[in-house]
Amino acid sequence: MPVPADDLDLTAADAIAARFAERGGQPGLAYGIVANGQLVYSGGLGERWSGGPVPDADAVFRIASMTKSFTASLVLLLRDRGRLRLDDVAQNYVPELRGVALPSADCPPITIRHLLTMTAGFSTDDPWGDRQQGLDPADFARLLATGGVRVAWAPGTTFEYSNLGYAILGRVIEAVTGDEYAAAVRTHLLEPLGLTQTGYEASQFDPSVLTRGYRRDSGRWLEVEHDPYGAFAPMGGVYSSVRDLARWVAGFADAFPARGMGAGRLSAGDVSAGDLSAGAVSAGAVSAGAVSAGDVSAAGLPHPLTRSTRREMQLAQVGITRGGHGIVADLTGPLSISYGFGLFAEDDASFGTIVQHSGGYPGYGSQMRWHPATGLGTIVLANGTYAAAGALASELLTALLGDADRAAAAGGDDGSGYLLRGPFPAPGQPWAETVAARAAVDALLADWDEAAAGVLFAPNVDQDRPLAQRQADVVRLGERIGSFRPDASRQPEFDSPAHCRWWLTGKLGTVAVQIKLAPLRQPLVQQLIVPLPPAAGSDLAEVLGQLIGILNDGARSWPEGLTSTDGLSASEVLRRLRIASAWCGPCRVDSYLAGNGSTTATVWLIGQEGRAELAAEIDDTDRVLTRLTVSLAH
Repeated sequence: MPVPADDLDLTAADAIAARFAERGGQPGLAYGIVANGQLVYSGGLGERWSGGPVPDADAVFRIASMTKSFTASLVLLLRDRGRLRLDDVAQNYVPELRGVALPSADCPPITIRHLLTMTAGFSTDDPWGDRQQGLDPADFARLLATGGVRVAWAPGTTFEYSNLGYAILGRVIEAVTGDEYAAAVRTHLLEPLGLTQTGYEASQFDPSVLTRGYRRDSGRWLEVEHDPYGAFAPMGGVYSSVRDLARWVAGFADAFPARGMGAGRLSAGDVSAGDLSAGAVSAGAVSAGAVSAGDVSAAGLPHPLTRSTRREMQLAQVGITRGGHGIVADLTGPLSISYGFGLFAEDDASFGTIVQHSGGYPGYGSQMRWHPATGLGTIVLANGTYAAAGALASELLTALLGDADRAAAAGGDDGSGYLLRGPFPAPGQPWAETVAARAAVDALLADWDEAAAGVLFAPNVDQDRPLAQRQADVVRLGERIGSFRPDASRQPEFDSPAHCRWWLTGKLGTVAVQIKLAPLRQPLVQQLIVPLPPAAGSDLAEVLGQLIGILNDGARSWPEGLTSTDGLSASEVLRRLRIASAWCGPCRVDSYLAGNGSTTATVWLIGQEGRAELAAEIDDTDRVLTRLTVSLAH
């Protein structure tokens, strides 16, 4: 759902950037904001070079690993044109790979897909790879052919960030196109998109717009010489500006939501002239609906990549697990992070999917990031070695999304557009039938009618739990939270177009109701979840009270009268609750998310410092705690 620029406090970016610049991580920086497919705001601070002017939207920086999105785009474009397949063995295009020994005899060969998703098995090569930028292509070929590189993992088994893999993709591109890598990118991507301030050689830019890179040494900024174009350019060799990158970002953001052709049909007129040569497409290379006529970017220029391919690049292809020092979760970062094709996808707890890629290099640091559900994006380019541009880009985008969220709430928006997680089905909102079903369920819960229930629900709802029992549950809900109504202070949530969660509140409590529609043209509710809080004074209510009391007391000791099953140790329960205590601080029950009212309950806890979800289960014959899960949230 695009956000009007008028809803955004664009000038707030200047203060945010100024605070960031005060840390002194770079001599100069430029930043930009993308909305509705356009660069709507930009600014700069510091110097392009010592004593030089302030960087602006047209100042050119080396963008380092953001280059990988250009390399991946060209590989996907060649795939779409039937020139290669992602599961082709890479050594068929780069024969020197035959000299690379795999870790074991049962390993599959390295494929183009492995290289794109960084699952080829190469170990992480930062910062070594950065210094290979200008490596002579002939020397690179010899390095591969003579077994000069090692593979740490069986291909396809794990993600590990690899510059080497993207350097090899450059060789694949050259083998397929017959052109030198940079020339191929210019012909197939840069020129069609009008990216005139983007390229691979410092010498191609007017010195007045080219920023110089610096490193810090003994409190002084020392200029870093520009590395030349070479074999590792496909992983980090691009130079670009905020203005050009705004168009690049807008092209990806514009790929959501899916729209245009429908019903899986592909007619002759759907393929743009010149996209596909006669006989170039092999079976399965282009799926129905993958290529559309006149596919254009949000900026209005014809985009060489179809919208479906641009979406594909931003979707998770491989999950990235956290590790090292026994760390199992990063409580301050995204809920999860994945790699697509040349791009990272993060699951932000507050705003859903964020797509991004950073660049770090001797003399430079950069990041582009965007929120596909709204099309909002930020770009930060800096001229200090490994400058933490991502921190500023993230803070800028978070502020913009906060503006959008507040504007939506003030305008009475139902909250469906901004928090939706990818892949953002068309039109990026819930089905109208889902919204209507929610209203019908509200009416049914207020005044149960068997005939209305029979029309509203799919047959499985009664089969899963008889409607008479569901009606009795609704009566008990009223007894336990009082006369209830939809909570107008809370926005409904939509995890998909067919799924809605909203809140009912009474004087004694609040519950979250959920519905899911069946994947049928006739809009029938296939699932209805109405949590039932425990009755006051019941065993479940007392156990919940004890658990929350432990949490609010810092989980220092186990209370008398609370026992747990042999499979759930008291020490483990205390450990989980201590973590929640440190995260939330003193907290209270906000609402019930699930539960049958007698043996199970899932509650949403609100604390002074954070929020948590606590799910507990007790034995149906006594008060023994049989299960406890605790999840933390921002």
